[in-house]
Amino acid sequence: MAGTTTFTAALQNLRSAQKTAKGVSLYSRWINRPLGRVLAAAAFRAGLTPNRVTLLSALVSYAALAAVALYPPSWPLAVGVYAGLVLGFALDSADGQLARLRGESSAVGEWLDHVVDAAKITALHAVVLITFYRHFDLPHDGWLLVPLLFQLAAVVIFFGGLLREKLRPKPAGAAAPAAPSPVRALALLPVDYGVLCALFLLLGHETAFRLGYLALCAAYVLFCAAFLTKWYRELS
Repeated sequence: MAGTTTFTAALQNLRSAQKTAKGVSLYSRWINRPLGRVLAAAAFRAGLTPNRVTLLSALVSYAALAAVALYPPSWPLAVGVYAGLVLGFALDSADGQLARLRGESSAVGEWLDHVVDAAKITALHAVVLITFYRHFDLPHDGWLLVPLLFQLAAVVIFFGGLLREKLRPKPAGAAAPAAPSPVRALALLPVDYGVLCALFLLLGHETAFRLGYLALCAAYVLFCAAFLTKWYRELS
């Protein structure tokens, strides 16, 4: 099938087989998913399986994060890390799209995708902590607690959201999905992984990166509290 379907045809099929945009931020909807479609179509033509695309996403993302921990901050490093994280995020979208295109969605594929995501979330804030300690001239040691708080909020949002999807009662019948809200999509931008990737463009300027990271950390903590309250009420 991969050998007979053109790239253009695969891309067209992917456009008509997208998940709902409800609850998806502007970046993921208008940038990451379309980029993932292109990569999924290319992977389809190359005969790659969804799990291989997942592993490729992990390789690219983890290499970018390792560079943050290993090398002193600089503008070239900032651009390279950003490019690696964005590509890894797009491949993370591509694996699921490729699975739907090939009709090969599986429990093991979903498991692998979530394991890679969980490791990526924890590693990202771990390498920021390493950079703070090794390379930044911090005004106070309390700054070392910020990546730990950010990591906690991000992990709780990730696993809390997954569990909410698994545990909430399924509605009877096949109701049509509600139209996505542009206001909600805009409001969710601070907790979109793509925005966090963009923050690494500031890695060449210590103060700008530190303050931007602190601002996003505060946003994640506030959203975490709001999400947990909402999900608790939904499941009660």
